[in-house]
Amino acid sequence: MPPWARFGSCAESRYHEKGPVTYCVILRLVFENLKHRPIRTALSAVAIGLQVTMVLTLVGVSRGMLDESARRQRGTQADIVIRAGGAAILGFGAEFTSKLEPAIQQYPGVVDTTGILVQPLGMLDGITGIDYDSFNRMSGGFKFVQGGPFANPDEILVDEIYARSKGVKAGDYVKNLLGQDRRIAGVVESGKLSRMFMQRDRLQVLASKSDKYSALYVKLADPSKTDAVVEGMRAKFPNNTIYSMEELASLMSVNNIPMLRTFIRVVIGLGVFIGFLVVFLSMYTAVLERTREIGILKALGASPGYILSILLTETVLLSVIGSVLGVIFTFGTRWIMHVFVPEMVQITTPDWWPIAGGIAIVGSLVGAVYPGLKAAKQDAIEALAYD
Repeated sequence: MPPWARFGSCAESRYHEKGPVTYCVILRLVFENLKHRPIRTALSAVAIGLQVTMVLTLVGVSRGMLDESARRQRGTQADIVIRAGGAAILGFGAEFTSKLEPAIQQYPGVVDTTGILVQPLGMLDGITGIDYDSFNRMSGGFKFVQGGPFANPDEILVDEIYARSKGVKAGDYVKNLLGQDRRIAGVVESGKLSRMFMQRDRLQVLASKSDKYSALYVKLADPSKTDAVVEGMRAKFPNNTIYSMEELASLMSVNNIPMLRTFIRVVIGLGVFIGFLVVFLSMYTAVLERTREIGILKALGASPGYILSILLTETVLLSVIGSVLGVIFTFGTRWIMHVFVPEMVQITTPDWWPIAGGIAIVGSLVGAVYPGLKAAKQDAIEALAYD
């Protein structure tokens, strides 16, 4: 029988005792304090949970958008992607001459090519100009949910996610797109490169880029030789950026996009600061509310370290509860994104759950330090006289 067993329950232990019985009393006090102030407890836990949700939602959206971009690139079923020299991993702002395509078509092992032109329309929107026949041939063809192919050069195709987010269907018009209202010829299944398509020749004229491509997709007779062909092309066409499809998809990660990585760090820092403020205010208020209680504990022999351990334990418990709520809330934000902003894909990130929880706990503990020290240093006589 362990030496502390003679004390029986937690309620029978004394504050000067060491070991598990003492901590059992601390937990009992913490649970009673939290239960006695349900509104403050709930608000503190929810605020910490929102901090966790903010971090997890940002990471989930970042990964989801990058994974979606990689999936749509793979949807072309190309083996190699050629872009302008120095082009960023994401985005198609840089163009190169379409005169490169005949040379690529004659390269050994190449069986098909298709060039595209991307015209940005806003923060998230863009329209992709394609050669319908060569793009269909390479990608396996569009699968139409509504409508059909282009009937004239000024019509467009949209994918089902765009159609759902904008509330449009085949036969509707997109207002003021590239200078005029444009009819939607068809709605296609998502997953093939873009959300909006137009005939490439027409888009080149409208964008004043008559001989420009944003990217050239290449299909090989033998995909197993992709790496060797890529190396050969890089040597022959050094002014262009050339990737295998798998290499390009693997580069679409947060770690390879400095601006996104920095943005995530800023948001995490903001989350820590929010956690600090929430817990600081909560614990400081708790110390003021429990001044007499703290005085009684000190009169019974509780040390400053004991008082501090009570408040820090309460902080950790609130942080754990808040972290669990934050994870649950992310499923709600994912549903909201799917319904109201389907273009922004959010995925669950279980590997980030402990990280976000750790961030919440650290921020909360930092916020509890000053109130805890203030409580630990209170004079027992003054605390007992506090009204």
